Parts: sequence; C-alpha cells; structure tokens
Amino acid sequence: MKYICLAYEQERILDELSPAAWDALREETLAYVEELKRSGHHLASAPLESVRTATTVRVRNGRLSATDGPFAETKETLGGFFMIEARDLNEALQIAARWPSARFGSIEVRPVADALRVESRY
Repeated sequence: MKYICLAYEQERILDELSPAAWDALREETLAYVEELKRSGHHLASAPLESVRTATTVRVRNGRLSATDGPFAETKETLGGFFMIEARDLNEALQIAARWPSARFGSIEVRPVADALRVESRY
C-alpha cells in the first residue's frame, strides 16, 4: 500500500542549527532516502521551499483569491514529503518515525487512495 508522509517542521529550529548540525541532518536525511530506495520502500520525495514563499489560492463564487503565505498560522509548517510503499500502516509508521526531521517536528502519515471515490470524497 502507498502512504504519503508529510514532514512538518519549525523553520526557526532548522534555521538556528549550526552549519555543522545542518550538514549532519542533511546527510542523515539523504542517507535515509538511499536506504529507503534500496529496500524498495521509496516511491518519491522532495523538500519544499520555505513557507514564506507559499501562496494560498481559493475560489469562491467563481472568484480567485490568492494570499501570501500558508492557509493557517502554525508553528510547524509543511517542509517536504516522501511517498513510500509499505505492507500496512504499522510498517509505514515505523518508516516515518526514522525520518530524521521527526526529531524536530512531526510526520503525518496517510494512505494514498487508488482513485477519487464515486460515492463520496471521504
């Protein structure tokens, strides 16, 4: 089964890391991605630019509205994602727990649906 893992982080905490600590975290993350690829769990992954570069788009009554920044004011913001293949939710949680930035933030794990349902969205 496919799972999307959304990495939420506090940019302030990562920005305050020393260059050596940032380099160590970066290398650890890249090594874990390689480990996931070798094990066959990795499907995709990518970091996101700073939340400061985000634009939120809404359409109401046919009118587009674009707002700088994220939808909600939160301390932790979406920093990146990784998509994995796992036999079940338990294995997906174990994989997500080893993502290095989980020590600084949180990883949201969700099953990926095969298709948009006919009867209802959820």
